[in-house]
Amino acid sequence: MKRTILFLMLLIFLFSTYSYAEVIQSYTETALVLEAENDNRESQHVQVKITSGKFKGQIVETFNHLSGNYVYDLPVKKGDKVVVVIEEQEDGSIEVYISDYMRQNYALYLAALFVLLILMIGKKRGLKAVVTLTITLLIILKILLPLLLKGYHPVPITITASVFITVITLFIVAGINSKSISAILGTTGGVLTAGLLAYLIGSKVRLTGMSSEEAVMLMYIPQAISFDFKGLLFSGIILGALGAVMDIGMSIASSIEEIHRVNPNLTRKQLFTSGMNVGQDVMGTMTNTLILAYTGSSIPLLLLFMAYETSFIKILNLDIIATEVIRSLAGSIGLVVAIPLTAIVSSLLIKKEKNI
Repeated sequence: MKRTILFLMLLIFLFSTYSYAEVIQSYTETALVLEAENDNRESQHVQVKITSGKFKGQIVETFNHLSGNYVYDLPVKKGDKVVVVIEEQEDGSIEVYISDYMRQNYALYLAALFVLLILMIGKKRGLKAVVTLTITLLIILKILLPLLLKGYHPVPITITASVFITVITLFIVAGINSKSISAILGTTGGVLTAGLLAYLIGSKVRLTGMSSEEAVMLMYIPQAISFDFKGLLFSGIILGALGAVMDIGMSIASSIEEIHRVNPNLTRKQLFTSGMNVGQDVMGTMTNTLILAYTGSSIPLLLLFMAYETSFIKILNLDIIATEVIRSLAGSIGLVVAIPLTAIVSSLLIKKEKNI
């Protein structure tokens, strides 16, 4: 009994005097795998060379733990480029953990190819497209998202950003003229229609705006923002429809301007009819674009429903499905509404411009 008590006292003394090195800073950097040995099925002994940040050039060894689950495991081999988390300890030592494969280079190569093709094929207009794309990204990343993160109401901010993106894009691409003004007014009307419909119907069917895991995770961010999740949902619908609606608005305005240039004697009614004919041709493919874009992101979910032979009534009434249905249909309706709006405004403005 005395031996047991003495042993316990010794353990308590050892644990009380042992001090663990505290993590004072954590970094996410890139690294190159120099060696990778499979110790067993549960871990790899890996040697990596850090290729960015404060510890660039250092070669360290670490264990890459494997669980046997394909979804979560990150098996590596020599020559792989990876993302690592570096924990700097209080005593100056570092611990390195492999957190993901490095994918940024291939994404950058694809982006460079995209820009190169736009410039080669579009030339001057291609350069304008690259400029407008850059401005759009800056508005979203530097204005829209930071304001949302500060807790501002999503809908008015997104509408303002969408109108601003539309005006800047079309004025840069087409210049300040009746064509661009017609496309702006038609696009704005279509996008507002999509947002209003989504808001009204979404409120009636009690969409929560929390059908995705990302939305749920926003509840636990360190900023402790009380988000309007329904507002975020409708903002996403407005922003998602903007590109397609802007496309069809510009297509109709451009076609009416070209028809008027070839035959300036056409009346407003004839120009409007021509614009509607073009819109009707484009409408079928553009609505398919929106529907397929939203459906494509839900293929795994749809396969699950088919595999388990889920009731059609249950599928239609699920929050996540109702959200996607309303998102697709509201966006498509906004696109359809933009056709007559753009055709009317364009036929009026182009004749007024001629009379002036």
